[in-house]
Amino acid sequence: MPSEINDYLLIVPLFLAVAAGWWLGRRDRVKAEGQTQRLYSNVSRDYFTGLDYLLNERTDEAIESFIRALEVNSDTIPAHLALAKLFRRKGDVDRAIQIHQNLLVRPNLSRSEFLRVQMALARDYYAVGLLDRAENLLLEIVRQRPPKPTLVKAQNLLISLYEKESEWQKALDVAAQLAPEERKTVQRELAHYCCELAEQSINNHQYKDAVQHLKQADSYDSTCVRPCMINARIAIDQSQWKAAIKHLKQVVERDPLFVSEILQMLRYCYEQLDALPEMNLYLRRCMGSAPATSVMLAVADNIKNEQGLYVAGSFVTEELKKRPSVKGFNRLIDMHIEHGAESARESLRVLRGLTGQLELSKPNYRCNNCGFSAKTLHWQCPSCKKWGATKPIQGLEGE
Repeated sequence: MPSEINDYLLIVPLFLAVAAGWWLGRRDRVKAEGQTQRLYSNVSRDYFTGLDYLLNERTDEAIESFIRALEVNSDTIPAHLALAKLFRRKGDVDRAIQIHQNLLVRPNLSRSEFLRVQMALARDYYAVGLLDRAENLLLEIVRQRPPKPTLVKAQNLLISLYEKESEWQKALDVAAQLAPEERKTVQRELAHYCCELAEQSINNHQYKDAVQHLKQADSYDSTCVRPCMINARIAIDQSQWKAAIKHLKQVVERDPLFVSEILQMLRYCYEQLDALPEMNLYLRRCMGSAPATSVMLAVADNIKNEQGLYVAGSFVTEELKKRPSVKGFNRLIDMHIEHGAESARESLRVLRGLTGQLELSKPNYRCNNCGFSAKTLHWQCPSCKKWGATKPIQGLEGE
């Protein structure tokens, strides 16, 4: 049923375009007789046949009737564009390309119609994976300096194309041509493009270039945590422990949900400075501002080292009452296995094996846009392709 509804909605623009063409032909029919009159009679018949099919939810037959009407009334450019768009959405991109290519060779197209057809053809090429053709066509559209709405559409499609090809600098160059208000709509994406360039620079040991890319990322999106995490890695590689700690704390300030991602690097930096008590104080503060199971367990480890296993176990028990989680429960079982009586350990090991499998089977991250989940963090969701929407899972099965 949803597929039938989508098909119905897709042919509504085609239905309206053919109707407009038929009405214009009927209005001008008084100017011609004979063959022309029979021509529009055929249009009228095919149009109303298609309308009947449409009302009876016979979408395929309706499309064929409208196509026959277009073959007779070939001057209705909007109807051809609507038909091509329908073909592209239904996956028949080759037919859409053929329609648009046929329209482009017409000598009587106005400039606005020509640009509109070019833009539609570029979308066809993009949809079918002919990215080189799409790029050349879009660059040609931009060079023609079309009206702003068309120009912005061409530039945004170019940015998406360069993203698909991992041409991050080219995407940024096109974005630089956008007006500030238009650039704001893609600022999150642009920040991640800069981070991708920074990653490439780090791989080539070009740290200065990487830092510049990260500064540019911050200028696009000051709430993005990724530049902070990359900056921390650069600082660690250069043994700049205090600078790394500063960047890691900025991650929590920008998005507390990512606190679990920084704990390992944070501990390593504090260990190098021989300042673990300072880290313990920071984690205690995070318990209030950025509560997460990983933080609670890190605090529990500190308590265990300072006050013993029993006190640490009591702390974990009280925290799990506030924020229950499978990960926290597994750590509590581990503590009871270590501290409990020998007679209970075997049963606890069996239980731990079951709950451990449960924890391992669950994803750690989820896209807040489409719901895609994974064990590893993807800065761009593999499913919906949205940047920065995937975050650590919270709640019973997460943090």
